[in-house]
Amino acid sequence: MSATSVNQYPYPAVNFWQSTNGKKIVMAVTGAIMFLFIIGHLLGNLLVFAGPAKINAYAQFLHFDDGLLWIIRSVLILAVVLHITATVQLALRNKRARPIGYSRKEAINSSYASRTMYWSGPIVLVFIIFHLLQFTAGAIHPEASFIPGNVYHNLVSGFQVWWVSVWYIFAIVLLGLHLRHGLWSMLQSVGLSHSLRRERVLKRAALLIAIVIVLGYISIPISIMLGFVK
Repeated sequence: MSATSVNQYPYPAVNFWQSTNGKKIVMAVTGAIMFLFIIGHLLGNLLVFAGPAKINAYAQFLHFDDGLLWIIRSVLILAVVLHITATVQLALRNKRARPIGYSRKEAINSSYASRTMYWSGPIVLVFIIFHLLQFTAGAIHPEASFIPGNVYHNLVSGFQVWWVSVWYIFAIVLLGLHLRHGLWSMLQSVGLSHSLRRERVLKRAALLIAIVIVLGYISIPISIMLGFVK
């Protein structure tokens, strides 16, 4: 594909999407949207430690305006779709640019998180769908009971099933790996990495944020399995 063929469309938005930099920017923006949701969702879930009244009241507050709630959901769904689409298209574009694989593949200047980025994302997506069907819709609630509107009961009942908790923890760890690399890539895309020293600081910051998020999320099923939250 020639450089001119990328800009063959008369619409700037299409040209932006077709360009490699455009896809990277879309990935960064949609990643930031999903990151903010992850933080907000974590803070809400941690209310389970404050007891059933607190977290159930929080869940009820989220439904104070169903129209606004569906707008937020639509933005999140669009962000997820665009993020996945841009990621897959960039991966295919990189593969076409190097059709002949390396005879010896070495992990030079790459982390485990970056090398697992493409397969950890789909697994996390499957987990999110399962998680929503279990704890939001109540359509899938294996070996547990589901009471609409009673978030505390649903969380405790669901995570008392050991394999559900193990699956949750596994997916959250993958999410942490994805976040670690995603945060670093986003900071790099916006031009915050100007020197080697700053690059190291940003990488450590991305790692620390990912660890805190992972520990926050997995503390819930672990506490329920250990009987600290009943």
